[in-house]
Amino acid sequence: MTDTTTTDPTAAPGAEERPWLDTSLPVDERVELLLAEMTLDEKAGLFFQTMITMGPDGELADADPVFGLPSNREYVLERRMNHFNLLGVAPTAGAIARWHNALQELAASTRLGLPVTISTDPRHSFTDNPGAAMLSGPFSQWPDTLGLAATRDAELVERFGDVARQEYTAVGIRVALHPQVDLATEPRWSRQLQTFGEDAEVSGELGAAYIRGFQNGAAFGPGAVSTMVKHFPGGGPQQDGEDPHFEYGREQVYPGGKFELHLKPFEDAFAAGVRQVMPYYGMPVGTEYEEVGFGFNKSVLTGLLRERYGFDGVVCTDWGLVTDAEIMGQPFPARAWGVEHLTREERMVKIIDAGADQFGGEACPELLVALVEDGRIAEDRLDASARRLLREKFLLGLFEDPYVDAEAADRIVGSAEFRAAGDAAQRAALTILANRAPRQAQGPVLPFAAGAKVYVEGIDAETAAAYGTVVATPAEADVAVLRLQAPYEHRGNGFEAFFHAGSLDFPEDVVAHVAEVAAAVPTVVDVFLDRPAILGPIVEAAHAVVANWGASSAALLDVLTGAAEAKGRLPFDIPRSMAAVEASRPDVPFDTEDPLFRFGHGLSL
Repeated sequence: MTDTTTTDPTAAPGAEERPWLDTSLPVDERVELLLAEMTLDEKAGLFFQTMITMGPDGELADADPVFGLPSNREYVLERRMNHFNLLGVAPTAGAIARWHNALQELAASTRLGLPVTISTDPRHSFTDNPGAAMLSGPFSQWPDTLGLAATRDAELVERFGDVARQEYTAVGIRVALHPQVDLATEPRWSRQLQTFGEDAEVSGELGAAYIRGFQNGAAFGPGAVSTMVKHFPGGGPQQDGEDPHFEYGREQVYPGGKFELHLKPFEDAFAAGVRQVMPYYGMPVGTEYEEVGFGFNKSVLTGLLRERYGFDGVVCTDWGLVTDAEIMGQPFPARAWGVEHLTREERMVKIIDAGADQFGGEACPELLVALVEDGRIAEDRLDASARRLLREKFLLGLFEDPYVDAEAADRIVGSAEFRAAGDAAQRAALTILANRAPRQAQGPVLPFAAGAKVYVEGIDAETAAAYGTVVATPAEADVAVLRLQAPYEHRGNGFEAFFHAGSLDFPEDVVAHVAEVAAAVPTVVDVFLDRPAILGPIVEAAHAVVANWGASSAALLDVLTGAAEAKGRLPFDIPRSMAAVEASRPDVPFDTEDPLFRFGHGLSL
């Protein structure tokens, strides 16, 4: 849809001399016509995709000092960039759409009028980690990907992708920097929440369904969102579970010899027609591949991805491999693992030589221009990547109609239909792990009767009042419902704090509190299980334990009272102890000894 208040790029001066806008020509021919007209500076601008912010009500944004970002105008007019990852949460879909149109209008004013491609990290869940996902804001709200995996329902996952596709395209977002099909084989790893869990078959099946939903099935084109599967060749086997956003997590290890297993979900993604690939930060240790980060790794990107799998789509590195940065007032070194000693220019050469097409999280096209002018990178190598990047813009229809209808965006995004679908998915993903009878009771605590006297923690009292009489203390209640977060070790106050890592043991005071409440009243504990916590002490203390991966209090209470069916099944094993976790092999699924609950466990009510 075209917003008539904006400017059509084909109406810009000289548009009649732009033969690449002729839709009767094959896309590859249009690409060549445009490429032949591009200067080196304009080609270089294609190679950089980084964070961008919008004005609070849809206007173009000035520089952002918190994340060290230049203004929108500087990005487009001075740096000639046209691929951006939208950062932050907007108040309305219409505001995003208006900003998108203003940015496209700015891009249309440039010499060639190259349209902008907007991407995003996941935006439909409960997560607020700017290194992994965004809060849903005006979009419909669904469980995180682990929750989708808990449903074991490929049709539901594809339906999610289709809903997200419609909401993304309504505001102008055309690239999804997801799905994440890494296998969650290291229980301590902080990035599991956006995966499909521990099983390679399930991850492959559901990842493919996700891609089909976003890319409009076989009809990839103007109505589609291009997906970027990550993190090739599998980011799960982290040494000690530490994440390679940070230097102490730079190594990926394969003591169980399961490198090939981690490729399985990517093979399913390729079969589903995924358009783009993102390699991870980690560097493989003790394999046949070069011990450098995957974004620098020619043996992986060219030898494995391009040659073995024949992938000819876009390869975009993870964010910030070249340039040291400052985020939230703290230094954030480039994730140049294995090549820390190289200069920025040398890192850039190695990434291009490895087979990548775009530098994620970078905004320095002048460096690339200088490398070509100095003869260190051949311009025809740039052309090979530029063709892939331009082809994607043409296939998405951005040259024909880059604008969106801001009024329609407010109707489409977060519609009643889409929100109801997300709410249903939240309920479907909830997983009952334990459900026993309190002493001298006739049956298990769940489901509990609507209208009971309820003591709650972590649930808004107004929401709970729709299901029973909310009381102030456990002693007054018929049942207690406590919502907890899976445990993690606090790692600083900056960007690092968003990553839940380290021990999976609940603190003693949390366990003691659950036991105290459970001694007074039948108690249900619901845990946001972004990692497979050591639940044994909670299961022993409480009468029922539930796992969620993003669910509203209303969705939870619907399941606990039996108003909605409990359908969820665990997407990973729940280990019995930290000793078992520490003894397990990071690359091997289901490798902790004698797990408390096994993959696929889930009770019905």
